[in-house]
Amino acid sequence: MNVLKDKLSLNATTLKMIAVVLMFSDHIHQMWAHSGAPLWLTMLGRPVFPMFLFIMSESFHYTRNRKKLLLRLLFMSWLMIALNYLLNAVLLPNDNIVLINSAFGTFFIATLYMLFWDIFITGIREKKVLKIITAVLLCLVPILTALPVLYLTTLDPPPLWLIRIFFFIPNILIIEGGPVIVVLGLLFYIFRKWRWVQCLILTALSALQFFLFKDSIQSMMVFAVIPMLLYNGEKGRGMKNFFYIFYPAHIYLLYIIATLWK
Repeated sequence: MNVLKDKLSLNATTLKMIAVVLMFSDHIHQMWAHSGAPLWLTMLGRPVFPMFLFIMSESFHYTRNRKKLLLRLLFMSWLMIALNYLLNAVLLPNDNIVLINSAFGTFFIATLYMLFWDIFITGIREKKVLKIITAVLLCLVPILTALPVLYLTTLDPPPLWLIRIFFFIPNILIIEGGPVIVVLGLLFYIFRKWRWVQCLILTALSALQFFLFKDSIQSMMVFAVIPMLLYNGEKGRGMKNFFYIFYPAHIYLLYIIATLWK
């Protein structure tokens, strides 16, 4: 039994590579959905966000330099926001595809809340009221930074150039996956020592998606519990920079191919 368990166990690198393959399938559907790409391609991609958030909660706990991690995620989110606009609206417009991919922005906000949580818990343990209040106020910042964008969208016509500028200010409301995904990432971090609780949270969220939006396939993210349960807590080879390169590179390559060979 132990031999079988060892063979089925996944380290962080293997789990990450499985997520990359599923993500690639999802983005093939994104680029060719208008041409009849089968729905199962994007169904395979539903567990990807929870898998990466699960890995991110582990990485954030173990990283030696949290500031460097946050800055890297922020820079990559800015880069993708700029490249999305440059490709989709200026260089190679494609009316069939909307480039809004920027998971780095979601991961940045999620890790920010992980940091705020640590500050909050430290304040409680040290009985420092000011630190507790600081953590609570910091939690409001990513929400408040979304208000200018929401206001601008109510104008007629909305100033698109100004909205695009505000998109570079990280906020919890205008990110890929939405605020629910950020909350999921935070809960993964809070309960990182209790794998069964993490899986229960994801299962409950998936069930809620299914019953509220019966036509949505998002509930299929529940299948992320399988690799989560098989995770053995080991780092593996790491390949830290692979995702930072592969994620934007494959999206823009697929977009260019889909646009030039319509």
